[in-house]
Amino acid sequence: MSSRTDLITTLTAALAKEAAPSSDFDLNPEVVLPEGRKLRPAAVLLAFEASPSGARLWLTKRSSALKHHPGQIAAPGGKQDETDADLVATALREAHEEIGLPRDSVEVLGALPPHETVTGFTMTPIIGVLRSGFNPVPELGEVAEVFHVPMQHVTNPENFMVHGRRWRGSRRYYFAVPYGPYYIWGATARVLRGLAERFT
Repeated sequence: MSSRTDLITTLTAALAKEAAPSSDFDLNPEVVLPEGRKLRPAAVLLAFEASPSGARLWLTKRSSALKHHPGQIAAPGGKQDETDADLVATALREAHEEIGLPRDSVEVLGALPPHETVTGFTMTPIIGVLRSGFNPVPELGEVAEVFHVPMQHVTNPENFMVHGRRWRGSRRYYFAVPYGPYYIWGATARVLRGLAERFT
C-alpha cells in the first residue's frame, strides 16, 4: 500500500469498526483494580506514512535515562496539558516535541478507544497520516531513536504473541509484536493489537 489515498481509505475503514477500550490488565484478570481510581488523560500519535515500499508507522525508542519505561518502544505522546484544546492537540504537540513532526503535516483520521495503563493514565491513541515525508529530530532528553515499522507487520494479528514476566511478585502477561531489533510490547503492543483486530 504505497498510495496515500489507499492508506487513508484503509485506516478510515478500520476506525469505523466497533471496539472496546483496552487495558494493561487485559491478560491478567486476577488483578483487582481499586474502585474510584482516578486516571490521568494522555494521548499518543500513531503516525502512518505512505511510501513506495509500503505504508509504515513511526515509533520511538525511549531514552534509557528516563524514570518511566526507559528504553521501551513507544508512539510519541504523553499526558494532556491544561493548554491542550483536546487529546488530538496533546498527541500532535507531543509528536512535535519528541520527534520534530510538524503539527500541520498530519491529517488526523480519528482515534482508537482509550487504553488504561499500569501507570495510571487513560491513553487515547490518535490515528494520523503524514501529508508528506519528514526528517525526524529526536528530543534527546526523551528519545533515543526514531524509526518506522511496516504497517502490514503491526496490523496482522498473527504477528502478535503473549509473553510474561514476574512483576511485583507475580506473573504478568502482555502482548508483544517484535520487529527486527525492536521489542514492541506492553501498552504500545496492546494498542496496536486492538488496531490489528480491526483488519480481520
